[in-house]
Amino acid sequence: MTYLTLDEVKQPLQQFEQFDADTQLAILWYGYLDIKQSLVPAPSHAVEDLARVLYNQVAPLTHEAQLQAQRDIANRADIELSRQYGALSPSAKLEFWLLLAQGMESGDIVNVPDNYTLPEHSQEFMGTFKALDFEQQINFVRNAVSKMGLNPAIV
Repeated sequence: MTYLTLDEVKQPLQQFEQFDADTQLAILWYGYLDIKQSLVPAPSHAVEDLARVLYNQVAPLTHEAQLQAQRDIANRADIELSRQYGALSPSAKLEFWLLLAQGMESGDIVNVPDNYTLPEHSQEFMGTFKALDFEQQINFVRNAVSKMGLNPAIV
């Protein structure tokens, strides 16, 4: 499935890509908290199934290993999990991160520490994200997570 990058999210995407992996992961979490009430279930079970296969590889890991797996995906590390993620469609990648966020809520996936605060240089970014409408926010997240992982076709 093809999707477009909305003009309104191009600049925030460039800014997002400059953040380190931990800041990106925290932004994805806080972004999820902003949009979760408006989310509807994915229409395709095939997309969800592919994302769930990958999620099921991460969920049983220790919290430290779960965090490292997310960092490896964000950093496009040359490891099997990152390559598997990189082979997913943009929709399946988005679904994977939604599953992770739901796992964070349930306690199955390591969460952002309660005392964590975003670095000062990323505070303005969150204001930009919150100013986007729902469609723009989803477009931003889909684009952000689509660039993560090691795409085996490019290696």
